[in-house]
Amino acid sequence: MKLADVIAVLEAAYPPKIAEKWDAVGLVCGDPDEEVTRVLVCVDPTTSTVDETVESGAQLLLTHHPLLLRGVNGVPADDPKGALVHKLIRNGAALYCAHTNADSALPGVSDALAQALGLTVLGPLDPADADGDIGLGRIGELPEAEPLRVFAQRVADALPATVQGVRAAGDPERLVKRVAVCGGAGDSFLATATRAGVDAYVTADLRHHPASEHVESGGPALVDVSHWASEWPWCEQAAEILRQAFGGRVDVLVSTRRTDPWTVGATSSAAGGHA
Repeated sequence: MKLADVIAVLEAAYPPKIAEKWDAVGLVCGDPDEEVTRVLVCVDPTTSTVDETVESGAQLLLTHHPLLLRGVNGVPADDPKGALVHKLIRNGAALYCAHTNADSALPGVSDALAQALGLTVLGPLDPADADGDIGLGRIGELPEAEPLRVFAQRVADALPATVQGVRAAGDPERLVKRVAVCGGAGDSFLATATRAGVDAYVTADLRHHPASEHVESGGPALVDVSHWASEWPWCEQAAEILRQAFGGRVDVLVSTRRTDPWTVGATSSAAGGHA
């Protein structure tokens, strides 16, 4: 198969037109006429995953996060991002990014997260079309209600381990059945999750003040996870789309390299704070 064939499948599944206007999606480097026999899928285009691309003999690195999200004037080899572009090109590998278009698509990033948690998806948290089929985040339900402390452990068990781990805000005994999820940074949807009437909201990159104010105002319980971990389930979803499209003619691998930026965890032994 040619790279152009793979791109056609990806853009049917994750249409670039539904990406946010500020986003940078699509082909970063690579020749659409070149042959592709192996694809590596990951969340982040980093030194580690580019090295894995070369080591695995893949001709395409498919990532969720863009490499060049902000405008640049060049990609010289002595620049960290430019070095990745040069290494890919020198080794005959292309880079393609599906970011907010993969977030909003059906299925998309949040569908993969919901599936990992055992939720039955009911629809988008923030619909982007009149039919309510696509949009950011998802609302779903568990088969049976369970306490927040049990649900938080469910989330931890479902996602790859990170230094941050999983933390929850709210009454540990609060029953959780109806859940909103949003892969990636989702604190802009705190009010949306409240209006949706969910029992808990799972997302990443929650900040102190918005989270505190949300809980104090009686909103749904919060479950905060690593940004990378929340989006990693998408990799298998994207890989399976390619496998089904090409029927084994293209080997599709999912990277297991942890590209979460946090690498050291520590617990304070000092006393502090007041109840």
